[in-house]
Amino acid sequence: MQSSSTLGFQRSFDVIRNANLTIMRRFSDPVSVLEFLHRGTEAPERKNDVLGALVEAAQADHQTASCAQTLVLLALWPGLDAVRRRLIWRWKLAPEDVAAEVMGTACKAIAGMDLTRVGRIAATLLRNVERDIGRALLREADRHEQHSPIDPDQLPLNAASEDPRESEANLTREVEALIGRDARLVLSVAWEGLTQSEAGAALGLSEAAARKRFQRATHRLRDALH
Repeated sequence: MQSSSTLGFQRSFDVIRNANLTIMRRFSDPVSVLEFLHRGTEAPERKNDVLGALVEAAQADHQTASCAQTLVLLALWPGLDAVRRRLIWRWKLAPEDVAAEVMGTACKAIAGMDLTRVGRIAATLLRNVERDIGRALLREADRHEQHSPIDPDQLPLNAASEDPRESEANLTREVEALIGRDARLVLSVAWEGLTQSEAGAALGLSEAAARKRFQRATHRLRDALH
């Protein structure tokens, strides 16, 4: 966040914006991008297009790549933090070690993502980060004969599928097992990028009811993952 507030970062952002005006024209600064991705009411497909433009810029051999990578990390921050919490819960590791591993793995995932083969960029990046760290931890546990009972490749959340609907169904089942009926509300916000009021309206809830149920559900989920 500190680096994104500098004049140099703004200049790099202007270069990225001018290089892809079709998608980035509407954004005057990095804050407007993050506001759009975190709280905007646009369709998830439009948000996915913006993330795609940023990932493409992050992979470019140019001085603006660091700016684009930082914006992708900040855009995915809520999801990356959820990955961090799950890894701590499942593997009983020091939080600071997991945080560093999540950041490093996320940067590698951004650099290596093949945009021609990816539909939902945010979901794919988060899933790959959690899967890759889980595999590395499992290999480390094997070496020390301290096997975790959970194989990351067997977790529904991490199950890679060519059918995105199957992956989403697996995720829904796992979250429902933790928090019950409000899983769909939470996932609509965290996974699909809807606002709380939009997600609530899709479920027939008023804005106030959706907000209260979302808050209660996220508290239950946070408690379950600790």
